[in-house]
Amino acid sequence: MPELTATHRRLVDAWLGPWEIVADHSWPLQDTAVLHVRAGAGEFIVKASETSHHPAREIAAHRDGYATGWMVAGDEEHRILVLEYVPGVLVEGTPAEWDPAVYEQAGRILDRLQVPGDVDDAYVPRLVERARRALERSPECFPDGLLEAAHRRLDAVRPFPVPLVFTHGDYQPRNWLVDDGELRIIDFGRALYRSAESDLVRLRQQQFVEHPELQAAFERGYGREPGPVLELDELEQATTTVSWAHSIGDPEFEEHGRRMLRRVLAQPPA
Repeated sequence: MPELTATHRRLVDAWLGPWEIVADHSWPLQDTAVLHVRAGAGEFIVKASETSHHPAREIAAHRDGYATGWMVAGDEEHRILVLEYVPGVLVEGTPAEWDPAVYEQAGRILDRLQVPGDVDDAYVPRLVERARRALERSPECFPDGLLEAAHRRLDAVRPFPVPLVFTHGDYQPRNWLVDDGELRIIDFGRALYRSAESDLVRLRQQQFVEHPELQAAFERGYGREPGPVLELDELEQATTTVSWAHSIGDPEFEEHGRRMLRRVLAQPPA
């Protein structure tokens, strides 16, 4: 499991005083230590890494006032931040994961989070390029005509301007907590300005696949219609999921990416 470096520990000591670990929620695949700690001032979450860009992104999201919760301290150079501990039960893997009321709250919260930014003429070409790189990096992972079909779909894409918004980047039940019926969003380590549609992909390709009632509840709360970039966001996330999962030796997640890709390609082009 990832561990705090000596520099990280000195920073936490300076910010919190004496502290102890309550639980270790670290992410080995992302080289990120995530610790629930207790100090004299209360309970906190410490996130730190030697290589990942996620702590710096989360620091920026809190510094700029977009992320929910309270950041106690952060150091972008050393990739570490301390957050107040957010109470609640993780939605993923509990009955709340299949509760439409949770998804209606999630839609309302996402609508508030997605603060508008600039319009980007290069957003579509970047998505196409990332998808092509994923296909070319691991062509053996796209059998049964998937490789050719994905390239054909990408060949047909024509650039158009895309309005950017602040996005969470990993908006799904594994980053949602429920506390006394109130939904709270955590983990802004992938936060960035992207299309609004990019925050819908994980839900559309996971919980919504066999539960249209969850999608309907989410859409009631969200109140926005997805634009034409949604298909390309789904295509890019599907191909990069396959390639990344293959690179780290995760066959189950790799197959999930292929299922995503098949569903996207089964839809008529936008």
